[in-house]
This record gives sequence, C-alpha cells and structure tokens, in this order.
Amino acid sequence: MQHEENEIVSKSELLVVTGMSGAGKSLVLQNLEDLGYFCVDNLPPILLPKFVELMEQGNPSLRKVAIAIDLRGQEFFKSLVKEVDLLRSQNRVIVDVMFVEASEAKLISRYKETRRAHPLNDNGQRSLIDAIEEERNSLTEIRSIANYVIDTTVLKPKELRAQIKHLFNRNDIETFSISVTSFGFKHGIQQDADLVFDVRFLPNPFYVEALRPLTGVDDEVYQYVMKWQETAIFYDKLLDLLKFMIPGYKKEGKTQLVIAIGCTGGQHRSVALAKRLAEDLNESYDYNVYVHHRDAHIESGVENEKS
Repeated sequence: MQHEENEIVSKSELLVVTGMSGAGKSLVLQNLEDLGYFCVDNLPPILLPKFVELMEQGNPSLRKVAIAIDLRGQEFFKSLVKEVDLLRSQNRVIVDVMFVEASEAKLISRYKETRRAHPLNDNGQRSLIDAIEEERNSLTEIRSIANYVIDTTVLKPKELRAQIKHLFNRNDIETFSISVTSFGFKHGIQQDADLVFDVRFLPNPFYVEALRPLTGVDDEVYQYVMKWQETAIFYDKLLDLLKFMIPGYKKEGKTQLVIAIGCTGGQHRSVALAKRLAEDLNESYDYNVYVHHRDAHIESGVENEKS
C-alpha cells in the first residue's frame, strides 16, 4: 500500500480547466499560475497526449500543469472527453478536470459588460441566450467527468482566488511576497512600486566626506542614518503603517507588494532604511521578503571614479 502511495505522489499533475464561456476560466488559470502551475490557454484537446509526453520528460516546471480548453465546436466537445478518458486509463499522470460555470443571467450580464461575442454566436446569426443554452447542453458529458465544479455566479475575484488556493495549494506554500527596494529620484521613480516613501527630508550622509563613497549597506552609513530622532520617529510610524496595511493587501488577493523608498541618489538614506525595513518585515511575517538596491551601485561607482 505504501508503495502505491509513493507512486502516486511521484506523478506529475495535469488539471484540465473547461466549462462555460464567460464563467471565468482565464481568471482561474491566473490564480493557478500564482500557485506554481505551468499554465496553457486554449490548447486543442487532440494535443493533450503530446503535452503529457512533454510532462513525462522530467522537466521540473511541468510537474503541475493546468490547461484551459475553450470549446468552440461539437468536435471539441467530443474529443475532450475521449482524450481525458484515454489519459486516465493510461495512468501516466494524474488527470483532473475542473468545470467552471455560472448562471444564464450572470453570463448574459458579463457578455453585455465586455461586449464580446459568444463562441457559438455564429457571427451574430444566433441569440446570446440560444448560444449559452446550446453550450451548456453540449458540455453535460464533460461536466459529468469533472473532479471539481466551481460556480462563479456570485463569486467576487478575490473569493474565487481563495477557493482556488484552498483546493490546489496543497503544500500550503505561501504565495504572498514583499519586495523592498531603494532608489534615487534623480534616476527616476520606481515604476512598479505599490507604495513609495520619500526620505529626502532626513540628514544626508553625502555631506560627510568619509561616508560619501559608501552606501547604506555599510555600517558607518547605516548608523549615521539611524542615529537621528527624525529617522526614529519616521521609521516607527512607517513600520506601524505597513503592519496595518499588509494584511489588507493580502486579503484583497495581491500576491506581491512592492515598497519603494527613495532619496536623492539612492545610495545612502534609502538604502539604509530599505535594509532595516526588509529585516524587520522578515522577522514579523512568514511571507517571502526580498530587498533590492536599484541605484546604490550607480552613485557609489561615480563617487569612486571621482576619488
């Protein structure tokens, strides 16, 4: 029995995501990608065996694969069931099927909001209601073989994300990360930042000749920046604010929070504060916390050339 359990664990996992058009398959795929799945959109069912062959070659990135299949014809409806049954009988990989659906009223509402045409609309020759009804009838057999059925009628995006995480984050991997970066305003603001804090009001080590060629990573500069009362007051307020905000960002479904701290050149003050903030956040949370000093090497390199 133990040998069989080990065999199952060692197999790659293939999740086929299908269902009603407009029900949210693309959003499901995005959430699975955040959980570490290798995701493919709109793969014809006939290519599923070829993809399984790739999974069997041992590529670590293909251990967990999610494939969304948008069914646009009767031949797709029939071939998907056939291919899934075949793969399951071969027992080469673990094959699961997720069926995503929503009520007729909700699907109509979504199509009206996006102004997109239904795949079975026949270039406007068929009403939206008829197209939805035909698709639902055609998908009856596929729905019957699904391991997971998710109704998105009343689900908000963050609720759908939570449901996907509950079902497929089996190893309880923490998917939320915090990136703390320092930068210099003279080199341009950090474009991907969610939060930007300007510390140019703090005493500047640049005007201390011995500290000028160093960066905020060096202990001499770090201690200089941290010794001022202005720094202590600002940092306590900043850390308190972030500890209040971070759980809210995570609750809303963000997978990464980028905190940028800027000073004039991005060499001294911002580097010291980013270094300390990353260390404190890493101690306070179980999230992955990364620190990056975007411009420190630029300014220190220029100063070293001058000296």
